Amino acid sequence: MLLEVDGLCVNYGHIEAIRDISFEVEEGSVATLIGANGAGKSTTLKTISGLRKVRAGKVLFEGKDITTLAPYERVLLGISQSPEGRGIFPGMTVRENLDIGGYVRKDRKSAAFREDFERVFTLFPRLLERVDQVAGTMSGGEQQMLAIGRALMARPRLILLDEPSMGLAPKLIQQIFSIISEINQQGTTVLLVEQNAAQALKRADTAHILETGEIVRSGTGAELAGDDSVKAAYLGGDL
Repeated sequence: MLLEVDGLCVNYGHIEAIRDISFEVEEGSVATLIGANGAGKSTTLKTISGLRKVRAGKVLFEGKDITTLAPYERVLLGISQSPEGRGIFPGMTVRENLDIGGYVRKDRKSAAFREDFERVFTLFPRLLERVDQVAGTMSGGEQQMLAIGRALMARPRLILLDEPSMGLAPKLIQQIFSIISEINQQGTTVLLVEQNAAQALKRADTAHILETGEIVRSGTGAELAGDDSVKAAYLGGDL
């Protein structure tokens, strides 16, 4: 198993953000966490990436306990995140943002590093067109492409995607999700947090529903997409 989250509890001060959640992500798969705002989805990803401290429980990557590792150490192991709200460096160019995505790599002068630039530009041709443009002047959709591309520059085995469709037009949402599927088909495991449950469940091998910090339902993406109660709560009654 690539990722195991076991009995995870995380607080913000005295407030419990997530309580005793457990799930696994198999290598090569797409897993998704869905739920309403404030359910604990983003907190879960931040904890896996090392940005939030754990009150109880543990996170394992390839069977290794990484619960107390620093974020950069997790990147070195193969975990990379595209954060909620994109989190690009607005005063830097597209090229500079992508370059800093691979900052921890020791092969930055190698052909492999250049190949990863080309991979990002193949997935997101618009970024090649904007390569010397200051990132903060780009559209929201272009910035989302850049955030995902920057995460890929670390050459992750597991990419954490936090609300990649947020604020995007419907046509662009479809494009972003198609690219997520392509990233997975190229061999990168995906853990996706998303409010667009219909798109997430279409692509998920496994899915988990979070409510007020707890996992209340788990199954395959197809199982949850076909469940009437899930449809009513998260899909508007229709996939």
